[in-house]
Amino acid sequence: MNKSKYVFVTGGVTSSLGKGIISASLAKLLQARGYTVTIQKFDPYINVDPGTLNPYEHGECYVTDDGAETDLDLGHYERFLNVPTSQANNVTTGRIYQTVIDKERRGDYLGKTVQVVPHITDEIKRRMQLLGESGKFEIIITEIGGTVGDIESLPYIEAVRQLRWELPAHNSVVIHLTLIPYLKATKELKTKPTQHSVKELLETGVQADVLVCRTEHPINAEMRKKLALFCNVKQNAVIESIDVETIYDVPLKMLKEKLDKVVLEKFKLPLHGEPNLKEWESFLARLKNPKQEVTIGLVGKYVELPDAYKSIIESFIHAGAANECKVKVEYIHSEFLDKENAVEKINHLDGVLVAPGFGSRGIEGKIEAIRYIRENKIPFFGICLGMQCAVIEFARNVLKLKDAHSTEMNDKTKNPVIDMMPDQKKITEKGGTMRLGAYACEIQKGTKAYSAYGRQKISERHRHRFEFNNKYLNDFKSSGMIPSGINPGTGLVEIIELTDHPYFVGVQYHPELKSTVENPHPLFVRFVKAAMDYKSMVR
Repeated sequence: MNKSKYVFVTGGVTSSLGKGIISASLAKLLQARGYTVTIQKFDPYINVDPGTLNPYEHGECYVTDDGAETDLDLGHYERFLNVPTSQANNVTTGRIYQTVIDKERRGDYLGKTVQVVPHITDEIKRRMQLLGESGKFEIIITEIGGTVGDIESLPYIEAVRQLRWELPAHNSVVIHLTLIPYLKATKELKTKPTQHSVKELLETGVQADVLVCRTEHPINAEMRKKLALFCNVKQNAVIESIDVETIYDVPLKMLKEKLDKVVLEKFKLPLHGEPNLKEWESFLARLKNPKQEVTIGLVGKYVELPDAYKSIIESFIHAGAANECKVKVEYIHSEFLDKENAVEKINHLDGVLVAPGFGSRGIEGKIEAIRYIRENKIPFFGICLGMQCAVIEFARNVLKLKDAHSTEMNDKTKNPVIDMMPDQKKITEKGGTMRLGAYACEIQKGTKAYSAYGRQKISERHRHRFEFNNKYLNDFKSSGMIPSGINPGTGLVEIIELTDHPYFVGVQYHPELKSTVENPHPLFVRFVKAAMDYKSMVR
């Protein structure tokens, strides 16, 4: 029997208010009180998953251990909770409709007319309860993407209405995140947008139990009373979410506002004493009181939208705190990098990360940046395509294979040092068909990678179609670029590094997807330390 309690988080007034951060913060507080908690995201777009979405439109595509391509909010969930998510934690309208249509095609509905209500809403409710039925979690937090009033979100809100009616009393709570705008002309906060948003939610049959109000200025007792009166919630359930210095401050702000207590009271669950947040507070103390600072360049092709590299940026925050060092990230657009301006754009940096990506745009800029980094002994970290560019650069300028390239960019190259994986060559569909999810890697002792991890056997998450071409392996090894990490099952090169460079490491996988507040990724920690060492030596 499903005994889980359900929190539904909806948004109003405007998008990008931070439902994911509020959900993750509440989950962290409940977890710190001893409850088993998970979070799931329901997205209203018709794409089956974010894997085919442009990073400019959607930010990064997050990948789980089981190979799901998901919304970037799942990264926040994992970074806050230190617990892996899975395929079940992210559902889109596309996936819902695909399941219902597949059932209709098989004849499961026995000729009935298939409709949004009940068929689509039934499938949404089934998905909402999957994690609860696993028996692993006492509390499931469900974030509904989009904003109340969006046409796309209506089936999800209707599913929430039905599910609240079906669940036992005290087993569901609706948190509505909304905006309290500040008008500079009159120097006052305005509650009317929130009132309208709650009214719109109520018109769908869903009453908010808790209001979380995003604001630039504190909300006084009088305003809380007004919001409670007009929005039909208790005054203690009007929660202020004021702008903060870092997203990692939000759990402590929500603790101060007693959001976790309000939710547990509505569930009729015990508080279990005060939440244990010692590790979290220690992390924040190191983050806010750094003893050093380094500047690291992030070379990529989507730098206009930092969310395209969200997990990398957060990994630098975790690794910086671990080193008691502030990491200042400087974005460098690879499309505008060339031999003439590489010195100007890179020379002042303490380290350079060449980011993942797809396609030929900006590739030569990445390769030129890596040449300068390699020759000038600047700490280097390449991820996925960044690692592949390091291989191409080395092949061209050290092995003297002038036309060396990846067949992703040039399928006519005579020296395909990066080539498509054999099992990918017959695949024509784009969605969910890459090498996705966690794969094993064995690290060679005595290497930079081994000194970072401290062990030989690791597992990391992947998202790629192309790989290092092992036909060239001996040439690379004899010239000083070694494969320090290999997949034991396939022999695929997972990590490359230079033997005659202070810190030059490239990885085929995505280490940024496993970095959390409590467990900063060792490769990021070691890279930041290398940047600190370089700065102390040359600056």
